[in-house]
Amino acid sequence: MKKLLSTVVLFVVACAAVSLLRAQPVLAAEETKPVVENAWLRSPPPGGEVTAAYFTVRNPGSTALVVRGVESPVAMHAMLHETTVVDGQSRMRERERLEIPPNGTLTLEPGGLHVMLHGLRRPLVVGERVPLVLLLEDGGRIEITAEVRPLGAR
Repeated sequence: MKKLLSTVVLFVVACAAVSLLRAQPVLAAEETKPVVENAWLRSPPPGGEVTAAYFTVRNPGSTALVVRGVESPVAMHAMLHETTVVDGQSRMRERERLEIPPNGTLTLEPGGLHVMLHGLRRPLVVGERVPLVLLLEDGGRIEITAEVRPLGAR
């Protein structure tokens, strides 16, 4: 009887160890998944067809993530942009790529990097949640839900 009990205990411990080993890759994958924080976009003025989106993406992984594009069902065109000031003049230009460093963050904010949405397909309502998708160089996607804030929001 004692030998049977020892065998059962040993079997249960072995099963638990195998379960933990199999769970490890799942935990590792969750720990390296990008995290999006504080995603929002400005409500355009009445009749406006252009707005900008802002957010922070945290990359807990050990390799850089390269963003090559963006899309949203609420706009005909979505682009990565950067605002710079040259000789006192604010200038905006399209960016082909943005890099999120390993174990780092990328912040898109007013007056700097942002996503431009052109050709809005419908009016946006303050408080509404709008989907955006960052398209990564490796074929991956980062899905974002951004809240529409009032026109003067910062």
